[in-house]
Amino acid sequence: MLTKTNGIVFRYTRYGDTSIIVNVFTEVYGLQSYIVNGVRSSSAKGKIALFQPLTLLEMVVYYKENAAIKRIKEVKCLYPYHSLQTDVRKSSIAMFLNELLNKTVKDESHAHDLYSFIAEGLMVLDETADDFENFHLVFMIRLSRLLGFGAYSVQDVLGLRIADQESEQKLALLLEADFTTKVDLSIAQRRILLDILLKFYQDHLDTLGEFKSVTVLKEVLSD
Repeated sequence: MLTKTNGIVFRYTRYGDTSIIVNVFTEVYGLQSYIVNGVRSSSAKGKIALFQPLTLLEMVVYYKENAAIKRIKEVKCLYPYHSLQTDVRKSSIAMFLNELLNKTVKDESHAHDLYSFIAEGLMVLDETADDFENFHLVFMIRLSRLLGFGAYSVQDVLGLRIADQESEQKLALLLEADFTTKVDLSIAQRRILLDILLKFYQDHLDTLGEFKSVTVLKEVLSD
């Protein structure tokens, strides 16, 4: 069955000499795996660029319910990024978000809502010129709600842990924020709140593991 759907690339792995298996979170079917043949060949003319992490795609796909790996009939870029890949601060945030999504989004539930949230967030980050250094914190809070263990209050996030009063106050502001809300945080406060939110995720997802991108993210946002 042929279906039109938008999607967000999560990752790809090489397959054979010239092909890839790409994991895409689709608006219609949730997380899906597709084989793309010949995309790494010398005649592919840069088509591999379409499958870089977090690329927003417009696709026509073959859907077969029980097939673990499916095929794409047509694909094109839905939204070309303007600054997400060239601004080092934004690209560091995007790298962290991509790792977060790969670790947390595992199934097909709430596909439309989750797709809309991620796609909207990436476009907002790409288009925002200033004051986006807290973006990943707000993204984590809002994503947790879609994943079913939502952060709605300071107590939800902290659980039995205790944080200093200033961190709790800033966290309360972030819990009410959207992607464009300005919350004044120092570098130290931003790092503390990131660690708090990572621990919150670890409380609910046993297989979260270590984040390789966190060190880079903290360093870049310190400049």
